[in-house]
Amino acid sequence: MDVAVGSENPVKRRAVERVFESATVDTRAVESGVSEQPIGHVETIAGAKTRARESFGTDVAFGVGLEGGVAEFSSSTGRHTNGVEDREFNGADGLFLIMWAAVADGRRIEIGAGPSVRLPDPIAREVISGTELGPLLDERLGTDGGAIDPTSDTGRPSPDGPAERGSTDDQTPSDSISRGQGAIGVFTRGRITREDALASAVACAAGPLMND
Repeated sequence: MDVAVGSENPVKRRAVERVFESATVDTRAVESGVSEQPIGHVETIAGAKTRARESFGTDVAFGVGLEGGVAEFSSSTGRHTNGVEDREFNGADGLFLIMWAAVADGRRIEIGAGPSVRLPDPIAREVISGTELGPLLDERLGTDGGAIDPTSDTGRPSPDGPAERGSTDDQTPSDSISRGQGAIGVFTRGRITREDALASAVACAAGPLMND
């Protein structure tokens, strides 16, 4: 079985390989059709779906799209809430790092989400003002993958030093954070890497197609 992923990023390729263990995974440079820094679940999901569609072809069984973004989890004030559960969900204040995967088989597209982590307020303010998260972290931390202290008022690196790296394949000192542990690796201090998180999203998206 052959699978195509709509990105040339090696971390995304490895994440797909972890889900489709026996497949040959091909990377394809495609456009997401969304902004460099997707804001909100709608735009992030749209980017993942576009990548999945554009990467799929008659030569593969599945096309996979992966897109990271940021979003708030609070519901709009006009939305009907469903008792205590929704009211507590509305208490998830702040801006969260999110990631969505889409898997296309030529007939339909399924989506799945990866884990989320709340961004420190100083980082969130810069992202909302228009700064892309990945380059912002590269600037703040350098490419050595330091850890940002979520309790800091400045969003500067933690005095605890660099976070652990979960995956070092294809990684050199000049690599960006997006090609290493990712933002989620920074904010979880290496406990969950970008590859881990993306693989979870791909597995959730692929599950309904593989269970048919």
